[in-house]
Amino acid sequence: MRCPFCHSPDTQVIDSRSSEEGWTIRRRRKCPKCGKRFTTYERVELAMPTIIKRGGARTEYTRDKLRASMTLALRKRPVPREKVDEAVGRIEQRLMALGEREVKSDRVGQFVLDELRQLDKVAYIRFASVYFNVEKPEAFAELLREALEPREKTDAAS
Repeated sequence: MRCPFCHSPDTQVIDSRSSEEGWTIRRRRKCPKCGKRFTTYERVELAMPTIIKRGGARTEYTRDKLRASMTLALRKRPVPREKVDEAVGRIEQRLMALGEREVKSDRVGQFVLDELRQLDKVAYIRFASVYFNVEKPEAFAELLREALEPREKTDAAS
């Protein structure tokens, strides 16, 4: 792996850890040339389903886009990057577990809501308000009630 700082072709792995679910490996690396440290993630690459947008357009699944939408909802919230990466991994597992070649974006959105609800209630409300196109204060109040209600664990294949 090349060093992102000095572009040296050789770096050393100084620590490796599996994620909680065991689907990714986090590696801390050090460049012997410049001495800088950085983190890489290794994960299995599998064919993800095509996403069908609300308007009917089809688009390729993009992990970065999913992560970016969750990060936007989590902006300025006390949630570590590793927790976001684990949540994205769980969403991807759920998508693959469906065994479908195409998945509607609404389903992906529901998976994101499920994860954000567990990670951070404020981020959940932010995402849900955009996802459900909330415009009235009463609808926000309903989102708050829903976010604060205890919820049963969702099935991995739902």
